[in-house]
Amino acid sequence: MTILQEIHAWSKDLAPWQQDAIARLYGDRTLSAGDLDDLYALAKTEAGIQDAEGRRPRRLEDAQVAPKADPVRHVVLGAIKELANVNALASEARLPIARTGMTVIYGENGAGKSGYSRVFKHACRARDRREPILPDANLEPGKCGPARAVFEADVDGVAIDLPWQDGAEPPAPLSDISIFDSHCARAYIDNQGDFAYAPYGLDILEGLVGACNKLKARALAEKGATAPSDAAYAVLAREQTEVAKKLLGIPARTKAEDIEALATLSEAEVARLELLTKTLAEADPKQKALALRQKASRLGDLKARATAAADAVSDERVISLQGLVQKSNLAKAAAELAAKEFRATPGQLPGTGGEEWKALFDAARMFSAASHAEHAFPGLPADAACPLCQNVLGEEGAARLLRFDAFIQAAAEKAAKEAHYAAAAPFLAIKQANLDLMFRDALVEELTEIAPAVAEACAVLQEVLKARQQAVVQSAAGKQGWDALPKFSVDPQPGLMGVVDGLLSQANALDATADEKLRAAMVAERAELDARRRLGEVKVAVLEAMTKHEYCRKLQACIDGMETRGISRKSTELSRTTASQELADALNEELKLLKVHHLRVVMKPESPGGRTQFKLTLQLPGGGAPAAILSEGEQRAIAIASFMAEIRLGKGRGGIVLDDPVSSLDHRRRWEVAERLAEESLTRQVIVFTHDIYFLLILEQKAQEVGADLTKNYIRRTARGYGVHSEDLPFDVLGTKDRLGRLRQMLVIVRKAAKEGDEEAQRQLTAKCYGHLRLAWERCIEEVLLNGAVQRFGEGVATLRLKGVTVTDNDYSEIYAGMTKCSKFEHDAAAAVGRLPVPVPVELSDDIERLAKWRDLLDKRVKDVAKARG
Repeated sequence: MTILQEIHAWSKDLAPWQQDAIARLYGDRTLSAGDLDDLYALAKTEAGIQDAEGRRPRRLEDAQVAPKADPVRHVVLGAIKELANVNALASEARLPIARTGMTVIYGENGAGKSGYSRVFKHACRARDRREPILPDANLEPGKCGPARAVFEADVDGVAIDLPWQDGAEPPAPLSDISIFDSHCARAYIDNQGDFAYAPYGLDILEGLVGACNKLKARALAEKGATAPSDAAYAVLAREQTEVAKKLLGIPARTKAEDIEALATLSEAEVARLELLTKTLAEADPKQKALALRQKASRLGDLKARATAAADAVSDERVISLQGLVQKSNLAKAAAELAAKEFRATPGQLPGTGGEEWKALFDAARMFSAASHAEHAFPGLPADAACPLCQNVLGEEGAARLLRFDAFIQAAAEKAAKEAHYAAAAPFLAIKQANLDLMFRDALVEELTEIAPAVAEACAVLQEVLKARQQAVVQSAAGKQGWDALPKFSVDPQPGLMGVVDGLLSQANALDATADEKLRAAMVAERAELDARRRLGEVKVAVLEAMTKHEYCRKLQACIDGMETRGISRKSTELSRTTASQELADALNEELKLLKVHHLRVVMKPESPGGRTQFKLTLQLPGGGAPAAILSEGEQRAIAIASFMAEIRLGKGRGGIVLDDPVSSLDHRRRWEVAERLAEESLTRQVIVFTHDIYFLLILEQKAQEVGADLTKNYIRRTARGYGVHSEDLPFDVLGTKDRLGRLRQMLVIVRKAAKEGDEEAQRQLTAKCYGHLRLAWERCIEEVLLNGAVQRFGEGVATLRLKGVTVTDNDYSEIYAGMTKCSKFEHDAAAAVGRLPVPVPVELSDDIERLAKWRDLLDKRVKDVAKARG
């Protein structure tokens, strides 16, 4: 299991925010300010502090971690092809890779090298993958799928295509390919600018410790800024009350609902507090109690009068009377109708059947009881005297009495009387009711002082009572409708009852103050209620303090979770398992190969704060920090040495890929890097991306010296897109022989322009051709005439190559003539001279072949001279 795999397995038991930090460090090796903000929010979320942005932790997936290189498996790449959605690389492009030796992929800046490099880093699960693979900007957003490519490979001698897609688990064999680029180099320089050698993966733990320390400092600062204050309730907390107990229970035992309940007083409790305050402040409680009871008695009588008066003209009584009156009126109307019919009998005096007549007849009935005691009225015999006129009745008179009595006893008349009598009693009860509340003068003033609203209600009630009484009389007499009765408004009786009860409670409380035990209880009760009242005044501050206490408790949980001891122990454990002399020897050997002789690595087994186990110590008098002594180029050389040491100790057989490995290196050290890569290409596949023509030439020379195969590929930008592979290398990197071949190809184009009569195109192409021909003469002098003994930007003079070198007068003449003619067309002519005539294609061809013939003669002569000189 690799260190990264061990860290990944170990991290699964960490807090989710720390797993997120490891995922970020794995992808970028550094944490930005935005990353730290995210991690801080995630850590607080885990402690119960809600994140307004709703961030969720991410984890490092198993598929993202490259497995350990297989020491038995042999993976060789042949090409990368079928690229899609990779930056602006041409779709379906194919980049060949030599299966043996070194493949150098040259391209100018902006040619597409970075796109290929990013595919290699993501597919081969490189150490640093912070640069994302961007979709093709020429396509509409949302229409680009994930980046993908296919690697042609030989795995243990079997040809196979390895498809890769961004976001999916890469094919396992690609993990055997190791990647180095400028970002990887920086990963070997620690945060203090000192060079620190960390076996692959340990820097993640260092980054995690750094993140924990930064977040811990932030949490401590926030906790200090959020510290709660008890100044608002400190006095309350020192009293002997239930409120004080709850306040002293903050933050461990007391809850917000406890404070809410205590700080809220009901109306009854507020009244009780006022009562206790007044009672306990009274100097002569007995006399005060007597006065209160007398006042309560007076107001109680007022309530009784109000109750009786309101009952006398209550809605129930009025409604009942209304019904009786209506019934009496109906019965009276029916009786009047019957009387009308009775009066219509012939021979009767006017007014018969009327009220006066009825009174007269009733008087006769009463007189008959005395004058005709032996007979029941009106059944008198015909010979009896009439009780009215005292004449003999006769048959007709006796019959008339019977007829009159029958009329009186008829149902209508009887009902009318009964209805009249039924309505008369309640009517008189209302009409004659005493509705005076006697609410005047001192009583009004007394009640107004205690309860102004109740006093006002009593005054209104008095007016309503009188108005209702008058309205009932008017309505019963038929002078107005019953709907005109005034309505009762506010009933003062409940208020009066409350006032009376309150006065009696005060009186009882005053009486109780005479008892020391009862008084002490009242004092304690008042203290509790007053404390609750005052708690209500500072409730907001108390709840805010409780909120801050809870927030600080959660922050403390965050702080506790940011301890680094466990991470340091894991770093120490991993460091101990990887620390070996073999590791130190491998790095020192690589430093020697890169000619960094003045540096040696001393492996110090330590893990302060989770930092890396080993640091580079300079073996220089006086010591000093590496960042202050090493140049940027030396630091890059050290990074390459570290990379090569890891590859050597990894025991894997897979190839290596380097993206611009000599950036920041001086020209001398480039030769050491080129030589090291050439030697490495003898044992494994080496792939180098570069935009540096000079470095390409150095690689070519070093590969020749060590006998390694070197394949040069050229990628460029075309109409199809970026990163298009071309068999034709730039003219600058070609040798003399290849340059002559390229000149002959250019000659074909010149001849075509001449044939088509395009004189301007012919002139431009011919001038360009002569410019390239001049470069070919220069390269021939360096490469053939001087036999490579002296090379531009070379690391030295190859004196042994002088063995085959001779320079004749003819050589001078040929060079002078060829270079002079080429210069005519390369440089700007004077205005007086005018434009030079364009040489015909035959003349250009002759000039090209003149160089070719001279080269062939030189090549043969160099070999002959070297042979003759032994």
